[in-house]
Amino acid sequence: MQPFDFDAYFASQPAIVAPMEDVSDAVFRKLCRDRGADLCVTEFVNVEGLLRGCKNAKRKLVLERPADHPTAIQIYGSDPDRLVEAATIAEAAEPVFLDINCGCWVPKIARRGAGAGWLRDPEAMVEMAARVVKQVSLPVTVKTRIGWGPESEMPIVDLARRLEDVGVRVITIHCRTAKMGHSGQADWSWAAKTREVVDMPVIVNGDVKSAWDAQRAIEETGCAGVMVGRGAIAHPWIIGECRDLLDRGVEPEPVGWRERMALCREHLAANVERRGPLRAVRYMRRYYPGYLKGLPGSSTLRNRLNRADPLDEVHALYDEYEAYLAQREAEGLSVTPAAA
Repeated sequence: MQPFDFDAYFASQPAIVAPMEDVSDAVFRKLCRDRGADLCVTEFVNVEGLLRGCKNAKRKLVLERPADHPTAIQIYGSDPDRLVEAATIAEAAEPVFLDINCGCWVPKIARRGAGAGWLRDPEAMVEMAARVVKQVSLPVTVKTRIGWGPESEMPIVDLARRLEDVGVRVITIHCRTAKMGHSGQADWSWAAKTREVVDMPVIVNGDVKSAWDAQRAIEETGCAGVMVGRGAIAHPWIIGECRDLLDRGVEPEPVGWRERMALCREHLAANVERRGPLRAVRYMRRYYPGYLKGLPGSSTLRNRLNRADPLDEVHALYDEYEAYLAQREAEGLSVTPAAA
């Protein structure tokens, strides 16, 4: 297993798989790595659950080396004392760095003061980050948003400078306010403004849906790299495509139907092993719109998959659809989706 050079990595125009709750588990991280991703971040680790010994929180700390490397662990909570305590436990799992979630907008998290709730009190957020930095020997990073609500001047620029002053090594900025959630358009200009006042790397997050978006975000903002969330859910090849375009100037080509169906089968099989057949079948339904996008007849297939619970029925639907696509291909009809 190669050692992780933190500074060299963030100087290499990184494209990172974002932390996503109930998405970026070990199974999904492997799918992305097998398709060109390098650095991944875990799901959100709730510090209260971790300190209580919650099985789910402890599961999220398990990094299955050597395959699951490099991986960072993201923690979240509203109590700085508990965050500091949990950071020590997370560090023992040997991630390549620790990330503090100060950006999750979901009301049940933010209203309690965790995630983006910290943006309502930037002073407290800086003090909390300073304590976590002092507690651990690993690099500490922060993922946040440009502000809490409709401020005329977002706090992110000054906040980033103050976070750097207390030892935060990288800041990832989802370029929406907390109140926006995923609505509206991400305003990358705030990342550019932030980059001008700090020396630490600034990572752009929000509306990076393709390799071309990643290239444009870096060119427009001058930032160090990008983080991809929902784009990776729909298209796990995206980080590999970013690397091809950023490193070698190679533009993405459409991913063919055989690769897409192989992904469906691989993801389903891995989730059957981890979650059991019924949960795996239902869990997969969120991924089909992206995995099957642009393929002929895919909307009909998705509708049928959304009603199918038995694992055997899902496999039969896969088989039937692959036979249909193979027949179309043999007849010279189009089976190629547009590039992501």
